[in-house]
Amino acid sequence: MKSLLQAQIDILDSNIKYVLPKIDLAKLNGKSIFMTGATGFFGIWLLSAIRELNKNGTNVSVCVLSRNPTLFQHVHPQFLDQPWLSYIQGDIKFLPVISARFDFLLHGATETSMTAHANPQKMLDDIFIGTQKILEFARSCQVHRTLLISSGAVYGEQSSAEPLRMDDSKQACNTLMPYNAYGEGKRLMELMGAIFQQQYGIDTISARCFSFSGPGLPIDKHFAIGNFIRDALYLEKITIKGDGLAIRSYMHGADLSVWLLNLMINGQSGESYNVGSDQPITIRDLAFKVRDLLAPGKTIRILNNGSTNLSHTSNYVPSTTRARQIGCSVWTNLDKSIQQAAEYQKFFQVN
Repeated sequence: MKSLLQAQIDILDSNIKYVLPKIDLAKLNGKSIFMTGATGFFGIWLLSAIRELNKNGTNVSVCVLSRNPTLFQHVHPQFLDQPWLSYIQGDIKFLPVISARFDFLLHGATETSMTAHANPQKMLDDIFIGTQKILEFARSCQVHRTLLISSGAVYGEQSSAEPLRMDDSKQACNTLMPYNAYGEGKRLMELMGAIFQQQYGIDTISARCFSFSGPGLPIDKHFAIGNFIRDALYLEKITIKGDGLAIRSYMHGADLSVWLLNLMINGQSGESYNVGSDQPITIRDLAFKVRDLLAPGKTIRILNNGSTNLSHTSNYVPSTTRARQIGCSVWTNLDKSIQQAAEYQKFFQVN
């Protein structure tokens, strides 16, 4: 009988096998990547994609910076004793000096928890110092191309009057509001990347990431879709904390991993790319979709069910024109993403 752990791995692998053929990643053959932020949701999917590439004959080596690689390998043993994968234990702000060289650097290490957002000064400092350290590291390791994991938060608030945030939008955060520390920090990260590209010739691409779903996304943090899945699986009611009129879109983690690898090798140097689904859904409709797929008939509770000025409804949905021009697309639909996330979570909870 298949183990619970193997069932989890199979869920990850099945979707990776589906999306990998959609993009030609042959340029990764024989290349080396240094990766930060590889032990969270993004990293699990990226490493799963590279693991599958190597199983199929592509020779890619990866070195991961992690505060606790032993814990990561314990939770995800498919990444233990992999000849293509090595680890450096450390913190992004205190990078060790190493003599290795890397072809690519993918920088995704940023704390995004509610606790981190509650301390905007620390968040801004962490993004700035971490980016400065990793770019200096890239220079010392003779990296050719760097992919910086940025965020759609760099654009600031997006009203319902703007259905899709365009790649070339000039909108930005309100710098007088401390809660914009994350978005402004990511803008600063992109600027530092541009400066390093100009001064040292390191090709730099920025991936402005929006909202995501699928196996591995936490169900106990500030992600609405994760919380709805938790409620559908384990609680009496599914709770919408606001009025449910905010508009979001969700990209599956497997699609995300292939997009990021594609941008890293084929993205235009010095350019930014929106990363996410361009298929909008309200939070209210999302809650009902999760309920109908996972727990038909379960009650949905809306905490703020009063009248709302629709012109001020929060909207966070990207246009993905630039990424589509280099072959990216949304391959995994939201229904499948929700169902897989729930299946994975049930195995995780039991295990």
